[in-house]
Amino acid sequence: MTPNRRRFVSFAAALLLIGGAGCGAMAQAPETVDVRILAINDFHGNLLPPPGGLTIHDPADPTKTVHVPAGGAEHMATLVKQWRDGHPNSIFVAAGDLIGASPFLSAMFHDEPTIESLSMMGLSLASVGNHEFDEGKTELLRMQNGGCHPVDGCRGPHPFLGAKFKYLAASTIEVATDKPILPAYAIREFSGIPIGFIGLTLRATPNLVSPPGVAGLEFRDEAETVNRLVPELKAKGVEAIVVLIHEGGFPTGDYNACPGISGPIVEIVGKLDHAVDVVITGHTHRAYNCRIDGRLVTSGDRYGTLVTAIDLKLDRNSRDVISAQADNVIVRQDSAKDPEQTKLIADYDRVAGPLAARPAGAVTAALSRLPNAAGESVLGDVVADAQLFATRDEDRGGAVIAFTNPGGIRSEIALQDGGKVSYGDVFASQPFRNQLVTLTLTGAQIKQALEQQWQDPARPRILQVSGDFGYAWDGAAEAGQRIVAGEMRLRGQPIDLAKSYRVTINAFLSVGGDGFTAFKAGADPRVGVYDVDALDAYFRANSPVAPTAADRIRRLN
Repeated sequence: MTPNRRRFVSFAAALLLIGGAGCGAMAQAPETVDVRILAINDFHGNLLPPPGGLTIHDPADPTKTVHVPAGGAEHMATLVKQWRDGHPNSIFVAAGDLIGASPFLSAMFHDEPTIESLSMMGLSLASVGNHEFDEGKTELLRMQNGGCHPVDGCRGPHPFLGAKFKYLAASTIEVATDKPILPAYAIREFSGIPIGFIGLTLRATPNLVSPPGVAGLEFRDEAETVNRLVPELKAKGVEAIVVLIHEGGFPTGDYNACPGISGPIVEIVGKLDHAVDVVITGHTHRAYNCRIDGRLVTSGDRYGTLVTAIDLKLDRNSRDVISAQADNVIVRQDSAKDPEQTKLIADYDRVAGPLAARPAGAVTAALSRLPNAAGESVLGDVVADAQLFATRDEDRGGAVIAFTNPGGIRSEIALQDGGKVSYGDVFASQPFRNQLVTLTLTGAQIKQALEQQWQDPARPRILQVSGDFGYAWDGAAEAGQRIVAGEMRLRGQPIDLAKSYRVTINAFLSVGGDGFTAFKAGADPRVGVYDVDALDAYFRANSPVAPTAADRIRRLN
C-alpha cells in the first residue's frame, strides 16, 4: 500500500470513528424532558402562618393526629425557591381562592398584599375560585389589572399594580359576549415542549357568593368546558394538559395519601377527556395525592400550609406526559424567611398594625367555629347574638331573631394572652365586611329559609341562630320537611307561621346568597352596621365572652 493510500485509509477510519462517536452521542441525547410544577390552593390571604398550622397523622402513632406549625408567605417563598432550584423547567401555579375570607392584614387592603406577595414568589398561573368573586367581577378584574379600590381608594404603602400572574377562568362566561371573562387557558413551553394549563372554578359559584357580584355571568359545567378546549389545544400542538380547577374532594387519609376519596372532583375527573394528564384541585380545604381514573389528582390543604410538588416526564416524540408523581411538602416554620416577603409584610403592617392591635375585649375560653352534630358552633352562636345585639333596638331595626351563614365565619377566636381579644382577632372571624340587614319575615318564610339549609345534601349549610330562638330538625325526614314546625320557638313560645317577625341577616344572605332565596322575600329592609363591627361592639360591651352551650339547634334521628 502506498503512503498516500495508507493516509487515505487512516483519514477514513478517523472519520468513521468521529461519526460513530457522534451517532453514539446523538443516541444518548435525552428523549424526555423533566418539568416540575409547584402548586397551591385556598391561600385565602394568609400572609402570616395560620393558627393551628397543619393537622397530620402522628408519625409515631398513625391512629392519632398532631398539629405541625406550618404556613406563612415568608416560609412559602423560601420553599418555592428551594424546590425550583436545579429545575430549569419549572412553574408555580394555583387552583383558586388565593384571596377572600382573608385575615385582617390582607383583607383591610382588599387583598392587594396577597396579590403582591404571590407575584413576588413567581406565581405564573391561577384558576379563579369562588372567593375571587367575593367583591364581584369588577374587583376580580382590578386584582388582575391593578388600580385603586373604587370606594376605599389607595390605602396601601405603595400603588397597587395588579397581579403579575395570569388568572384563568375557562368556565366563567360573560353572557353578553359568550366569552370567558378571563383567558380560558395558557400554554407554556419547556425545552420546546408545550403544556396547556386550563383554569376554571366550580359550577356552584353563584350559590356561594353574593348574586349581584356575578350578575351577567354564567358558570358552566367543569368537565364539558375542559373537553371542549382539548381539540383547540391539540390543534396548537399541545399534547400535555394540566387542569387547575377550584373544586375538590374529601379523602379519609393523611395529607400525602388518598384512601376513600369522595366528593364532586371524583365525578368531574371521570368525565374528563383522557388527554388531560394532571388535575390540580382546591375548594374543600383538604390535602390529598390521588390517582383517579388513571391520572394524578392533587390538593394542598389550605392557608399555605402545603406546596404540592409535581414532577412530570414528557416524551420528546409524542410531546405528552409519560409519568407524573406528586409530593405534598409541608411549609415548615423552621425554614428561613424570605427577606422580600418580610419587607412586604412589614410595609403593610405599619399601616394595619395599630388598628388590628386595638383591644376588643376578652374570652374565658376559645370560641370554636367547628359545628356539633346538629350543625351549631359556639362561635356561630356568639356571632348571631352580636348581630341581634346590634339591631334589636327599634331605631336600629327592631330585630327579634338573627341568622348568620356558617361560611361567613372563617376563624375561631382562640384563647391566648390571658384571654385578650384584639380587633384583628375579631376581623379574622368575620372578614367579609357584610352589612347587616333587618327585614320582616313571616313564620312560614322563616321555616322555608331553614328548609333551604339542605339544598345541597352533601354540603348542608346550617344557619347559626341567636339565643332567644331555637328549633329542631329531623335527619330522617324528606327534603323540604326536615324542620319540625312546632319546635321553632322564640323566647320559649312556638313560632306562628302566619305572624311577622323582624329578622337580621347579612347582606350576602339578603340577596339569596348560599341559595337562601327565601330571604329575598323579606319586607321593609333596614340596612345596619357591618358584621365585623357588630361583633366588635358585642365584645366591647359583653367581655369576657364565654362559650355558649350550643344547644339552640337540636337534631332528631
